[in-house]
Amino acid sequence: MDQERFVTIEEMEAATASLLENGKKVGADSWQQRVKNQTPHCGFGEAGTCCRICAMGPCRITPKSPRGICGCDVHGIVGRNFLKFTAGGAATHSDHGREIMHTLHQTKEGGNYQVKDPEKLIRIAHEWGVETEGKDIYELAHEMAEIGLMEYGKPFGVQRFLKRAPEHTQELWHKAEIEPRAIDREVATALHMTHMGCSSLPEALIRQSLRSGLSDGWGGSMMGTEFSDVMFGTPKPVDTTANIGVMEKDMVNIVVHGHDPSLSEMIVYYANDPEMIALAKSVGAKGINICGVCCTANEVAMRHGIPMAGNFLTQENVVLTGACEAIVVDVQCIFPALGPLSKCFHTKFVTTSPIARMPDSEFIRFSADNAGENAKSIVKMAVENFTNRKTDLVNIPNQVSHARVGYSLEAIVKVLDGVANSQVDTFGTTKPLLECVTSGVLRGAVAMVGCNNPKVRPDYAHIELMKKLIANDIILIVSGCSAQAAAKAGLMDPVHAKELCGAGLKRVCELANIPPVLHMGSCVDISRMMILASELSKDSGLNISQLPVGMGNAAVLLNAPQAVMAAVDIFFVHRVLAAALLLTPVKNRRVEQNHLRLGKASKILLDHGLFAPGIVMRRHPPQHPDDHGVAVLPVFPVEFGALQPFGRQLLHRADDFFVATAPDAVQYGNAPVEPHPGVIRQKPGVQIIIDHVVHQPLVQ
Repeated sequence: MDQERFVTIEEMEAATASLLENGKKVGADSWQQRVKNQTPHCGFGEAGTCCRICAMGPCRITPKSPRGICGCDVHGIVGRNFLKFTAGGAATHSDHGREIMHTLHQTKEGGNYQVKDPEKLIRIAHEWGVETEGKDIYELAHEMAEIGLMEYGKPFGVQRFLKRAPEHTQELWHKAEIEPRAIDREVATALHMTHMGCSSLPEALIRQSLRSGLSDGWGGSMMGTEFSDVMFGTPKPVDTTANIGVMEKDMVNIVVHGHDPSLSEMIVYYANDPEMIALAKSVGAKGINICGVCCTANEVAMRHGIPMAGNFLTQENVVLTGACEAIVVDVQCIFPALGPLSKCFHTKFVTTSPIARMPDSEFIRFSADNAGENAKSIVKMAVENFTNRKTDLVNIPNQVSHARVGYSLEAIVKVLDGVANSQVDTFGTTKPLLECVTSGVLRGAVAMVGCNNPKVRPDYAHIELMKKLIANDIILIVSGCSAQAAAKAGLMDPVHAKELCGAGLKRVCELANIPPVLHMGSCVDISRMMILASELSKDSGLNISQLPVGMGNAAVLLNAPQAVMAAVDIFFVHRVLAAALLLTPVKNRRVEQNHLRLGKASKILLDHGLFAPGIVMRRHPPQHPDDHGVAVLPVFPVEFGALQPFGRQLLHRADDFFVATAPDAVQYGNAPVEPHPGVIRQKPGVQIIIDHVVHQPLVQ
C-alpha cells in the first residue's frame, strides 16, 4: 500500500463509490440508500417540536396549536427532548467508565488484565485521598475500583474529579447549582424530570442537562479514560496509518469497532499470538492484520499503532471491501446494518456485549473473566474464515495516510518539556504552549470531537475547518471520529501536514516534531481536553473563558446521545455553544429550529454568566415570539494574544454551512474593530442580526 501526503474529500468519496459498486454485485444495502429512503424526514421531529412522553399524545406544536394536550409549550417540549438526549449520552459514556472500573477490579499479576501504569494509579489515589503506603499495586487497584464505582451511586457529595477544574470554574458550577452528584442520580433525575407531569420550565431542564453532561465529562468518561490508562498504558506518540487502504489483501483482516478497549486489547494480543499467526499462514494468508473503526480504533491506535480504517460513516466500507474476515464490536456507534451486510459477503459479524445485541450476528459474550479465552476463539474464527473469501469481490482502495497519534495530556507535557528552556523554565507545565500564544506565534487552540453525519457531507466539516484553523496558526487537539477524519486526510502527518500551516504553527511543529493536529484519543477522551484546558487556566492564571481556546463538534450530530452529552459538557460549560452554533447546517431544519427554540435557554444561560464574552446572534423574523437568540460567538481577549479574524464577515458560506469565524469584535490586523447591532448577512426571507454584544462575562 502506498502512503499519500493528503487525501481529499473527493478522493474519499470516489473510493466509497467504488465500494458501493462492489456492494451492488451482491445486493448489499448502504446508509446512502437508506438516507434516500428516509427522505424527507418528519418536519416536527426535525424541529424538535414533537412530544411523545405520555399516552395522551403524541403532540406536535404548530401556530394553530402552540401547546400540547397537557399545556406544555414549545420551549418545554424542546427542553425535555434535549434533556432526554443528554441523559442518554451521559448514561452511555459513563457506563463505559463503569465497565472499565469493573475490569480494574479484576486485574491481577499475570492475569488477562494488569496494571501497566502504576505511577498513574498511585497519583490518582493521592488525588482522591487514598493511602498508598505499603499496599500491593493490585490491592490498591481493587480499592480504587470500588471507590470509583461508588461515584455512580453514592448518596451524598459531588464528583471527585471536579477538583481538577480551576477554582473559578468550580465556583461557577456551584453558584449555578450544576455540580454533578452521583452519576446514576443525574441520569435518573433527568428521566424523572422529563416524565409526564414533571418539569416543563426550560430553565430547569437546561440546568439539569448541564448537570448530566458534567456528571459524565467529569465523572464517568474521566474515569473511563484515566483507568484505561492505568490498565492498558498511558498513550505516547506512535506512528500509524489511516484510511480504507489499511486493509490488507493477503492477510486475515479483523476489524475492531465500538468504544470499550477491554475487548480490543485482548483481540490485539491474540492476533500477535505465534499460534494464531501460524494458523493464518496455514490457510494461505501472510499473517493477521488488525485495524479499527470509530473509538475502538482510536484506543488501539494510540497504544499499539494499530491502523485506523475509518470512522462512523465508513464502518460499512470495511465490509464492502470483501476482505474483512471478521468485524468484532463492543458497544456504541455500531450500525445494525452490519449484520445483513456481512451476510452478503463472507464476513463474520461478532457482537460481544449484552448492551449491544443485534440481529444477524454471532454473539460471544465478553467479560473480564473469560477475556483471553473468548478473544482467542474470535481470532481463530476469523482466521479460519479466510478460506471463504471470494477473491472476485475483493476491492481495497489504495488510500493510506501516515498519522502520528497518542497525544495524552502527559505526552503533550513531555513534548513541551522538550522545547522548554532548562535554565529558566519549570518542567511539567503547559507554559511553553501559553508562551507561544502570548508571543503571537500561535493564535490559540481548538479542540474538535464528534461523529460525521449523513445530513452533512461526510468528513467535510471536520477536515475543511481544520485546514482553515491550522492555516491561521491555531493548533488543533482532536478525538473521536473527528480525529479519524484528520488522520484519513493526512493532517496528522508530522512531516507533510505542516505545509498547510501558517508560519507560526509551522515553526512550532518543526521545533516540537509534532503534527498540527494532535490525536488525543477516543470520544470518552474528551476528558483529556477538559483537563488540558484546566491546566492551561491554572498555569496562565486566567479563567478558562479568558483563554483563546475553543471546543466543538463539527458535525452537530444531534441524533447521537454521545454527541449531545458532549455538547452539554463542553459547549456550554467551557467555551459555551461552540460547534452547534459555530457550524450550523443551513439545510438542516431540525438543527436550526432546535437552536431557535433553545434561544430562550441561551438567554437564561447568558443571564447566569455561563457564557464567555461574545456576540449574541438572532434570526429575523423569529420562528416564535419568545425566541431570544440563536448563537453566541466567543470574543477572544486582546490581552492574551487575540485571535485574528479569518475575514471581515462574521459568517461566511461554505457549501451547506454558515461557518462562524473569529469575530471582528477583537481585532482586524492592527486596528480594533467593534461590531454594532444591525444586519450582517441577509438571505431570502431571513436576516442574521447582531442582537447585542456581551463585553464581559456576567460572572467574573
